[in-house]
Amino acid sequence: MKRSFLTLGVSALAIVLFLTVSCNGDNDVELATFNTPGDLMTPYGKDLPISFTIPDNLTKVELIYNDSVVETYTGKKGEQKFTLDADYCGVGARNLVLRSHYADGTSQETTMMVLVVSDIKPKQLRASVVHTFPHNTLNYTQGLEFSDGVLYEGTGDPGQQGKTMLGKVNLSTGEYTAFKGLDATYFGEGITVMGDQVYQLTWQNGKCFLYSKGDLTMKLKEFTYTGEGWGLCNDGKQLIMSDGSETIYFRDPKTFMVTRTIQAVDNEKPRVSLNELEYIDGKIYANIYTTNTIIAIDPLTGRVLEEIDAAELEVLGKGSGGDVLNGIAYNSADKKLYMTGKYWEKLFEVKLVP
Repeated sequence: MKRSFLTLGVSALAIVLFLTVSCNGDNDVELATFNTPGDLMTPYGKDLPISFTIPDNLTKVELIYNDSVVETYTGKKGEQKFTLDADYCGVGARNLVLRSHYADGTSQETTMMVLVVSDIKPKQLRASVVHTFPHNTLNYTQGLEFSDGVLYEGTGDPGQQGKTMLGKVNLSTGEYTAFKGLDATYFGEGITVMGDQVYQLTWQNGKCFLYSKGDLTMKLKEFTYTGEGWGLCNDGKQLIMSDGSETIYFRDPKTFMVTRTIQAVDNEKPRVSLNELEYIDGKIYANIYTTNTIIAIDPLTGRVLEEIDAAELEVLGKGSGGDVLNGIAYNSADKKLYMTGKYWEKLFEVKLVP
């Protein structure tokens, strides 16, 4: 029930370069152009030298990085050099644009798509089982989270039969102690508990529902958003959301407006298909959909800090009718970490080991 993605692969220190031209004026006139014909190379944190040429017929040229003007050239002609701070916006794909202005008020743009990769290789870890608990095999797990020692689980509804649920779970039995459901028009996704509210995303409906934490009464207020909803967590101040790509959105919990974004990128490539999320000790942990891999992401830069192999959990917990790994919950009360999967028979307390 999820879309697939094309992965953009690059070498460990590569920045992939694409050259396009968008025009508002005469296509035959000269414009400022980048001098590099092929790939550029730099990791996060290393300055990136940029060279371009300004022809004689321009009144002004603006150098734009990630939609912000970083330098303006008036009266300059010929070759120009600029050193770009590669960690200015963190890792990820960013637009680098030369906007050429002409005397008649028109402009043209030359755009370079730059991918800044991480400067570190993710630490390799493994999820090792500490204890095993039952898990409800009817639950197509989309969100899993502890709050005040209580486990909350949200589910999806692949069969469109009205099986999307949100509830409190008895860890010992795997069964709901209280729950609420959505009708078949909604496919539930990630959940998170913040303050006295529970937030629940929907996949393609563009809605986030709010519930009272105590009795799970649905509140009249709901939020809308553009695009798909996948995973959700919070850092105590902002909501943190995934949409199945490499992009993570930070949202205001009162308005659901996007305040900033990051992209999850390791030392080689963007990490797409980010699904269920959990915020633990200053890191964002994300399931990579359809895999047994979980990654830990720096919330400031987007750099992938850890890569966790959870294949052992699938072998022990999937059972005969289970689906993919999905579900990370950290109980801050006892510092224990839990994981499970969609329709799995078991939920595990785990520890992360080299």
